[in-house]
Amino acid sequence: MRALIAFGLSVVMLFTLTLVGDDGARAHEIRPMVAEVEFAADGRLTVSLDIILEASMAKIEAGLANTDDSANAELYDQLRALPPAELEARFAEEQDAFADGFNLTFDGQAIPLTVTEVVVAPLGDVRVSRNSSVLLSGAIPPGADMFVWDYPASYGAVAVKLRRAGDAEFTSAWLQAGERSDPFPMQGLVPERDTVETLVDYIELGYIHIVPRGLDHILFVLGLFLLSTRMRPLLVQVTCFTVAHSITLALSLYGVVELPPSIVEPLIALSIAYVAIENLFMRGLSPWRPVVVFAFGLLHGLGFAGVLIELGLPQDQFVTALIGFNVGVEFGQLSVILVAWLLLALWQMSEQAYRRAVIIPGSLCIAAVGLYWTFERVVYGV
Repeated sequence: MRALIAFGLSVVMLFTLTLVGDDGARAHEIRPMVAEVEFAADGRLTVSLDIILEASMAKIEAGLANTDDSANAELYDQLRALPPAELEARFAEEQDAFADGFNLTFDGQAIPLTVTEVVVAPLGDVRVSRNSSVLLSGAIPPGADMFVWDYPASYGAVAVKLRRAGDAEFTSAWLQAGERSDPFPMQGLVPERDTVETLVDYIELGYIHIVPRGLDHILFVLGLFLLSTRMRPLLVQVTCFTVAHSITLALSLYGVVELPPSIVEPLIALSIAYVAIENLFMRGLSPWRPVVVFAFGLLHGLGFAGVLIELGLPQDQFVTALIGFNVGVEFGQLSVILVAWLLLALWQMSEQAYRRAVIIPGSLCIAAVGLYWTFERVVYGV
C-alpha cells in the first residue's frame, strides 16, 4: 500500500512538472527587467530597458512564477503571438502611460520621460517569452546632485545599472518590485551598498533562480535525488554538483570561461535526461557517476553565470554578491531535496518497492522532459 501511495505521489508531482515543462522551461516565466541608466555629459538621461513587453502590456502581476496564473494570461498569450511591427504599434498607443509610470527623480524632483525607441525581437516559437528593448529619454536638471530610481511595483523586480559620463563601469543594484534605489550621486564617489543588504539581495536572487524559476535545475536535482533512498549517494552527487557549478560560475564572471547559451542550454537539458536515464539502469552510486555529475555541474554553473552577467553585479560588492547568489542557489537546491524527501523518502519502503514505485516512473518523466527540452533548445534556440 505504501508503495502504491508513493507511486501516486511521485507520478502526480513529476507529471505536474512535465506539464509545466511542456512549453519549455522558460515559456511562462517572467524574467526580471534589466534597466541601464546613463547620464550623458550633454545633460540627457537615457534608460534602456530589456523587458518582456507583452507582460507589461497585459499587466501580468509582479512576482508570478508562471503567467498562466494571471487573470490576464489570455491577453498575454495573444500579444506574444503578434509580429514585431504589430506589437510595436499596439505599444505605441500606451507608451506615454508606460513612461509616466516611472518616477525618476533628481534631488526629489521627478522628470518626464519619453519613449524614443522600441525594438521587439522577431517572432519565433510563440510558446517562449521574448525580450524587447525600450529606450526612454529625459533631461537632467542643471546642477542636480542626487538621482533616485523609483517605479511601480507592477513592473516587477529590476536590475538597475547606472553609469555617469566618464564612468568605466556600471554601478548595479538589484531592486524588488516597487523598491526605491539608494540615492546615486551625480558627482563624486558612489556610496558603497551595505554588505549585509547586498548579501541578502543576492541570496534571494539565487534562491528564486532555483525555486520557482529554475525548473531545469529542479529536475536535475530531482534526478540526483531519485537514485537512492540512502543519504550518502545523494550527498556525494550534490557535493560534486555544488563544487563544479561554483567553479564555472566564478570563472565565467571573471571572464576566464565563456560559452554561448546556444551551446550551454541544450547541454543542460541533455544532462537532465542523462541522469534520469542512468537511474533506470543503476541500483546504486557507480564510480563514474560523481565524475559525470561534476561535469554537468560545470555546465549548470555557466547557466547560472548567464543570469548574473545579464543582471549585473555591483563592482564594489562583487565577491559578496557572488557568494550570496551561490548561497541562494544552494538553499534552493536543498529546498527541492527536502520537499522530495518529505514526500517520498519518509514512506520507509523497501529498496525494491522504491525502485518500482518511484525511481522508474519518476526517471522516465524527467528523461522525457529533458530530451524534449534538448530538442527544443537545439531547434528553436530557446
